[in-house]
Amino acid sequence: MLNQNRQQNHQQPSTQMPSQQQFGGHELIEADESIGAIVGGLEHFVLYEQHVQDQELANIMQRQKAFLTQVYNTVLDTLKSGKDPAVKTQTYLMEENNDTTYGMKPSSPKTPIQSVNELNDECISNFILGHLKAIASSFTLVALEATNPVLRRIFADSIPNIIEMAYEVYLYQNKHQYYQVAQLQQQDMQTIINSYAPIQGNITQ
Repeated sequence: MLNQNRQQNHQQPSTQMPSQQQFGGHELIEADESIGAIVGGLEHFVLYEQHVQDQELANIMQRQKAFLTQVYNTVLDTLKSGKDPAVKTQTYLMEENNDTTYGMKPSSPKTPIQSVNELNDECISNFILGHLKAIASSFTLVALEATNPVLRRIFADSIPNIIEMAYEVYLYQNKHQYYQVAQLQQQDMQTIINSYAPIQGNITQ
């Protein structure tokens, strides 16, 4: 019986591991996917830069590329050390206003481009938005799977920044009618808005 207990104790994983080894297998796989999403986004930024025509879009891309580069370095720092990174999570501040134009305007049917020469700002901004959505989704998944508290916090704190970047690109697209926002009829909107009521009475703290 004593030998069996010793074997069981011997099989239990030690919690006193070096910092750089304090990661679960699943979170490392998800982190690898997330880092790959950042790398893919950054590499596509490089490809798109030479095709951008609008200086406003070029400025957005330049700011976002610099920010994503720092996110990449911060994640990598903690992944290699298991500790707080040298440069902690920053806050992304977009320069677009928050105004959305609602409603749909008729436009000519679109087809996928057939050559690089057809690339335009609408295509490029669509590509960037797609990358940012993929990064935000990937970061959310790894933050929910992470066992290392520092790595989890870095991914979790970065999600609002990626969302803000995606929102900035959306606002740029909306302003140029690349991204139109359909609305329900007023009566239908009010029906949904008014379909819930607040909880009454004292709420236990």
